[in-house]
Amino acid sequence: MKRSLLTVLVLLLFVSTALAGCGNETPSNEGGEATKNIKQEITLNAKTEPPSLDPAIASDTTSGWVIDHLFEGLYTKNQKGEPVLGAASDVKISEDGKTYTFTIREDAKWSDGDPVTAYDFEYAWKRVLDPKTGSPFAFYMYYIKGAEEYNKGKGSADQVGIKALDDKTFQVELKAPLGYFDKLLTMWTFYPVKKSLVESNPKWAADAKGYVSNGAYRLTEWKHNSEVVIEKNEHYWNKDQINMQKVTWKMVNDATTYYQMYKTGELDLIDTLPTDVIDQEKNNKEFKITPYFGTYMFMLNVDKPPFTNAKIRRAFAMAIDREAIVKNITKSGEKPAYAFVPYGVNTPKGDFREVGGSYFEENVKEAKQLLEEGMKEEGWTKLPEVTLMYNTAENHKKIAEAVQEMLKTNLGVKVKLANQEWKTYLETTQQSNFQMARMGWVGVFVDPTVILDYYLGDSPNNRTNWVNKRFDDLMAKAKVEQDDQKRYELLHEAEKVLMTDLPFIPVYFYSQNYLTSSKFKGIVYPVNRYPDVRWAKKVAE
Repeated sequence: MKRSLLTVLVLLLFVSTALAGCGNETPSNEGGEATKNIKQEITLNAKTEPPSLDPAIASDTTSGWVIDHLFEGLYTKNQKGEPVLGAASDVKISEDGKTYTFTIREDAKWSDGDPVTAYDFEYAWKRVLDPKTGSPFAFYMYYIKGAEEYNKGKGSADQVGIKALDDKTFQVELKAPLGYFDKLLTMWTFYPVKKSLVESNPKWAADAKGYVSNGAYRLTEWKHNSEVVIEKNEHYWNKDQINMQKVTWKMVNDATTYYQMYKTGELDLIDTLPTDVIDQEKNNKEFKITPYFGTYMFMLNVDKPPFTNAKIRRAFAMAIDREAIVKNITKSGEKPAYAFVPYGVNTPKGDFREVGGSYFEENVKEAKQLLEEGMKEEGWTKLPEVTLMYNTAENHKKIAEAVQEMLKTNLGVKVKLANQEWKTYLETTQQSNFQMARMGWVGVFVDPTVILDYYLGDSPNNRTNWVNKRFDDLMAKAKVEQDDQKRYELLHEAEKVLMTDLPFIPVYFYSQNYLTSSKFKGIVYPVNRYPDVRWAKKVAE
């Protein structure tokens, strides 16, 4: 995942609710009559080409940013980040908490005017699970009865607990009660796709022409590697609550360039400012730092020397000065990471990260000793050559260069650097064609499970080739544990297993910095997504 926390993160756990009929809040009418003649358009920066605008295929935050504005699931999120009913108007939950019966809104329509049906949802979800689809996020559906078996080729689609009872009734049967099922359903993997369109055109999501969605916006233009344009969907059931008429994403990856574009008014909002301008912008009323529930890390391919050795992996982790990185490079309140799960998860015993603590510390002397022991175990008199890969971006480059120097100074290890554009980079790392590679992981909601899921043995996102049965078993137990305290204890155990083997190097917990034009009000900054502009309003020219 791309990007992908503040010193003391204050994150609110999304309120778990299955209550019907909440709907989206009415947006403010700030600006009144004065805004009537102002074009409600905003220009953002995606930095790179979205790898995929197919909800079943997308696995990165860039694609998700666009998709979240184009589609809507059974649940959506309101301005407070709470899950509320979206494409569904009602939900009934069985007494045992395992069966959800949704009623699809009578006025839920596709952007071409056709009705959204329960059959579209059934088709979309089973398409995600179909092994032929190759969905990287299919495992998020494993809570559903028969889903894992079907996805792994050990069961059939008919055995999956997903069924349209009629045009407007959609039923889901879980393996066990899941307290955060409503939150889970707000992620794009659970969005519907139009069955007739996808079956008739396998490349339906490759371009704007013929693209159909069911959310607040419709895709009107996609100039590949240049810009994506979406416009308000007049068939959307809740269109009266949508202020912004048109949203454009440019694709400018150079931080200095997009910063200048913001300054000249070509962009209305940017994130990840060039590090050399952060200090001067901190007193700007348009500057904003927000929590971001994710972790910046370097994946280590455990099948490629020298990272086949656990002691060497730990040596590299212990030789990196995280404080120097967050103070001198990122400069936005990020917190050094000595574990995987970020701050911000409230548990019965306190914040999950504070309870779990750190799993290692920076210690050059011990790191040198571990490196020496690891090389001896492998019979190496010289460490195999190491290349650190990163996706093209100024800040990633600066961090990679800093780590390169730290490893040289602290361990005497010479590391080569290599970079690729985001889409190519995802393909390269997916094929595990790397030794050490930058990655970020952001939770789809605020819970340790969705962070730790990254390193499941069968997770397509786990590109390190690390598989640990004990870790997988603990995660499986945690997902069906109904006692909250016991669930968190299992998750702590799982994280300990992960941090003992260290198939990755955590660097810092994210925060995000933004510059947003004061001409706009009502933009929402989620803790695990990029800004939501559905309720944004331009109040000045």
